[in-house]
Amino acid sequence: MSDVVIRAEGLGKQYRIGERQAQYETIRDVLSNAASAVFRQSQNGNKPDETFWALKDVSFEVKRGEVLGVIGRNGAGKSTLLKVLTRITEPTEGYAEIRGRVGSLLEIGTGFHPELTGRDNIYLSGAIMGMKRAEIIRKFDDIIEFAGIERFIDTPVKRYSSGMYTRLAFAVAAHLEPEILLVDEVLAVGDAAFQRKCLGKMSEIAGEGRTVLFVSHNMAAISELCRECMVLESGAVLLIANTDEAILTYLSTDGEVAIDSSIMERQIDHDGSVDFTQALVLDSSGNATRNIHFGEPITIAISFRVNRPLNAVRIGFEIATVTGLAIASSHYPVEEPTYMNYEPGHYTLRAEVEHFLRAGRYVVRVGGHHANAARNGASIGRVMDAAIFDIIPISFESARLAQYENGLIAMFPRWQLLQKAGETLSTSRREQP
Repeated sequence: MSDVVIRAEGLGKQYRIGERQAQYETIRDVLSNAASAVFRQSQNGNKPDETFWALKDVSFEVKRGEVLGVIGRNGAGKSTLLKVLTRITEPTEGYAEIRGRVGSLLEIGTGFHPELTGRDNIYLSGAIMGMKRAEIIRKFDDIIEFAGIERFIDTPVKRYSSGMYTRLAFAVAAHLEPEILLVDEVLAVGDAAFQRKCLGKMSEIAGEGRTVLFVSHNMAAISELCRECMVLESGAVLLIANTDEAILTYLSTDGEVAIDSSIMERQIDHDGSVDFTQALVLDSSGNATRNIHFGEPITIAISFRVNRPLNAVRIGFEIATVTGLAIASSHYPVEEPTYMNYEPGHYTLRAEVEHFLRAGRYVVRVGGHHANAARNGASIGRVMDAAIFDIIPISFESARLAQYENGLIAMFPRWQLLQKAGETLSTSRREQP
């Protein structure tokens, strides 16, 4: 028997732009749609319908017990791929097959009936997966404990917050013994502690010989969980390789776009008030660059367009490693609790940063949030990988720091060797380059 449990061959999914999703229709819907079609034809003449390929010629295999990460920009086809694999949508061409019982967590609202309670939905999900009632009962307490919603288990899930819904959905998908687990970026809804629990559970599932397909923009989570990644770009497979190589390829491709053109299409948590249009890393001469010499100050320039009057907001950036680990952040204005008001128009913020980053590759995230406590610091938008830059060694010493010393920043301590009596035997100090 083959160890391949997920196989896709020449998989493609085409959508017609503006086409309504198929659904049960009333007579009124049929007449309305027919009239709309006649109107569109009169407006467009014989102009052919516009289409696009969300997936195009995607082929890959996943063996039993493997954890495959799927990464790519927004719109690359990641979620569409999972929907095809779970039979939520049919492919336009090619085929995909899965051998085994599947647990999936694709997006909030998938799989649960909003009118049923959390308890009822657990039993319903288990039945859909083909589990016997005794098996579900055996796992029930573990699911409730993991999700942390004991008080609300008999409340209809339509009254759950997005975080509660996600916690229960993941607990059900992970604990009802799926042979294959498909997880989308929906985990970002949970808090940091719950995300850590989810990653631990997925590692446990993989360690038991089961298979995980993990879609995420969190490079730290991808790096921790996956040995191999597939990079999607415009619906096609750009690369399937070990995780480090895949992440660098994804960030390098994404970084070129971030430096030279708009980043608007990659915004998340976007409320429409602000469009981030560009993020640049500038050298000491004010030129946009990908390469910063070790110890050289850098300038982060954030350009954005305010679409409507905006009160009490802060906009800033975060520097992170390529695996997603945040190093430092700053917002304008820096004084607490000061916030800015903006009239509609175009703006650019610049921040000069002195740093001790070791040689290596880093990413810049940009974003902003409201100050109003009633809005709970709601985001006005974020771009996770807005720009990318490399710290380049300028000497043997800085290169050695990158190669042999641990940590994210370079330090220049002064050491002393003392005897018990306090006598200084020797001193050693690393000078800044």
